[in-house]
Parts: sequence; structure tokens; C-alpha cells
Amino acid sequence: MTKGQLPMEVPLYEKERLDDLLTHHLRIIQSDEVFSFSMDAVLLARFAAVPKRGKIIDLCTGNGVIPLLLSTRTEAQIEGIEIQPRLADMARRSIQLNALQDRVTIREGDLRELVQQTGHGAYDALTVNPPYMPLTGGDLKLNRHQAIARHEIHCTLEEVISSSMRLLRTGGKLSMVHKPQRLGEIMTLLRQYRLEPKVIRFVHPRAGMEANMVLIEALRDGKPDVRVLPPLIVYEENGEYCKEIYEIYYGSKEGK
Repeated sequence: MTKGQLPMEVPLYEKERLDDLLTHHLRIIQSDEVFSFSMDAVLLARFAAVPKRGKIIDLCTGNGVIPLLLSTRTEAQIEGIEIQPRLADMARRSIQLNALQDRVTIREGDLRELVQQTGHGAYDALTVNPPYMPLTGGDLKLNRHQAIARHEIHCTLEEVISSSMRLLRTGGKLSMVHKPQRLGEIMTLLRQYRLEPKVIRFVHPRAGMEANMVLIEALRDGKPDVRVLPPLIVYEENGEYCKEIYEIYYGSKEGK
């Protein structure tokens, strides 16, 4: 099988492509017709606190990029849940493509109803890269797949956080990436639903620029005690990735 080909049992449909995740020989099926993953997912997968074993759930999993990347960091059983059938199917085929069926499972469904299937406190860790924008104006002139990924059409921020609380065991950890503009709302909701913020890290495009992402870790039923990590700067002044970003994507700056 040559590079770019898939095993015969894993189909690649029209307008889909095969992308390299640049780590552990992982590949992922993507399509610009739906919503390809971006840097926020990669940063979350590296930032997330995950147990060596146990059970992890990724909400709003999209095409499964975060479960794929987490599989390189843990021996835990990993699940992803995605409400869009096309994306869930792409994620399942990517899991099959990487021969991870025994460790990663993709559910198709509504994260708000998942606890009815799993029971309360079923997971040791949870990751989520949710829709960032409330459904109050905004640009909904996207195709439906992209609109659902970016706007709170099927779940609000509060529904994501309340569902996370029910899914996590006491002492379980939530890891989220979001927009800094909503940090106040996020902190309020986390504490309202017994998820104590423990670690915060801001991501800045360049030194001297405002943050455009924030990474947050919260502990189910934890005690108040939050750490703010040094900022993560994406680009050097010359436009190249900073050393830490190279390490996240390639393993080292020399690994590109």
C-alpha cells in the first residue's frame, strides 16, 4: 500500500482526503465540506489531563481527531460522541484506518442524553472542544456542518458543562478549549456545576497580542485552587512556529 492509500476495507468517499497527523504514523479522514480540525483541537489533546488507564470521553468529537491524538498518550479506553452522522462515520473510519478499534469507540448521538446510556460518573476524564459562538446573531451563512461545529445549535455552553459534570466521577478531570471572551461565563458555569477550575493557560498568536484561545482544566468536586500557566505563543516574529508548537506538532523543532 503506497502513501495516501487506505486499506481496502476503509473507504474514502467523494471530496474526502487523507491527512497526516504528524505523530505516531496516525492519519485522519477529512473533508472541507464538513469541518476539518484546527490547532485548538491539537493543543487540547496535548494539554488534557488524562489517566494512564480508565475511561475517557471526548464530547463534540467531530471527525475524531482528539481521540486519535489521545491514544498516543494513554492506555485508557477512549470514546468520542458526535451528533452529526457524517462526521461520526468519518471518525469511525479513521479509527479503523489506524487499527485502534480495540481502544477507541465513536458514538453517534446527543451529548446531553449520553448519561442516560452510561450512567452518572462513568468517566475518569473528559475533553471537549465545543462550539464557541452562542446562537445570537453571528454568521450562520455556513453550510450546516460548519454552522453546527461553530455555533451552539445542538448544545449550549451550559449544557456541555452540566453534561460533563454528570459524566465525570468525583475527582475526574474536564479539559476544555474555548475563546477567552467567554472565560467569565465558563468559570461561573464550571463552579455552578461542581467542576472546580484548576489550571488555565492562554494561547496567543504572537507575543504582545491578545489571547485567542484559552485552555482550562477543572476537577469534579475539587477545592478552590487555580493555577495560571505561562502563556503559549504560537508564532515567532519571523512567522515560524515557536519551539513549543513545533514540539506539540512534530515532537521537536528538528522533527519537521
